[in-house]
Amino acid sequence: MKGQIIKIDRSGYYVSSDYSIYVCKSRGVFRNKNIVPIVGDFCLFSKEKLVIEEILPRMNSFTRPKVSNITQAFVVTSLKSPDFSTRLLDQFLILLYIKKVTPIICITKKDLINETEFCSIKKVLDYYEKLGYLVIFNTEIEKIKELLINEVTVFTGQTGAGKSSLLNKIDSHLGLVVGEVSEALGRGKHTTREVSLYEICSGKVLDTPGFSLIEFQDLSIEDIKGAFFEFENFPCVYKDCSHTKEVECCVKKAVLEGKILKERYDDYLKFIGR
Repeated sequence: MKGQIIKIDRSGYYVSSDYSIYVCKSRGVFRNKNIVPIVGDFCLFSKEKLVIEEILPRMNSFTRPKVSNITQAFVVTSLKSPDFSTRLLDQFLILLYIKKVTPIICITKKDLINETEFCSIKKVLDYYEKLGYLVIFNTEIEKIKELLINEVTVFTGQTGAGKSSLLNKIDSHLGLVVGEVSEALGRGKHTTREVSLYEICSGKVLDTPGFSLIEFQDLSIEDIKGAFFEFENFPCVYKDCSHTKEVECCVKKAVLEGKILKERYDDYLKFIGR
């Protein structure tokens, strides 16, 4: 039978298939092949023996936490406590772009800022929308529920931005623990300890313990450059232009003319170490 691993603990691998859950063991041959089943994996398993026979090819996978086959991600982004950061947002967007995961920017804590502050941030959010990113607010619960249908979704983003709180609003039966935000550090405490895949709103959702950006550090300059896809709208004279010190760089010119968001360009320079 075909199923999907939705949870792993000491009891074994919890495999969801045909509206039932089977607690399975894995074949010893996996260890010989250096294959480690992770949450999100599609697999073939024996219903009678309760043994996973084969791990099917992954669409994508992440290291921390170890999850696979994600189709979309809500990048939960706080406007205050912790403060809004394009740099952190862009890090997540780049990683998701490389992993071929559809990102949705989900804004939280709008109530903690005044109208003047919001108008300033709104201009930045409008730019992301023009790039094609979907931007929604955590108060749009019904819209979020619709977006979960038939998808395998991960909630990621700033620590302390309200991922668990949002999931509890979507499905109150989850009862996920919500952590406090440290005023001294300006960031939240990790509260989710176990990686699990939940059946929610006719889709599957992973709530993860502080989704890590460690894999971002392994990206090449070309990977990062390609993820800033709006640069392609301003082709330079030299195809290998780094958009940094080149005199005739069209991207730099577009930044000066306000056609490319300066914060995005600054993030690009920071990410490539310039």
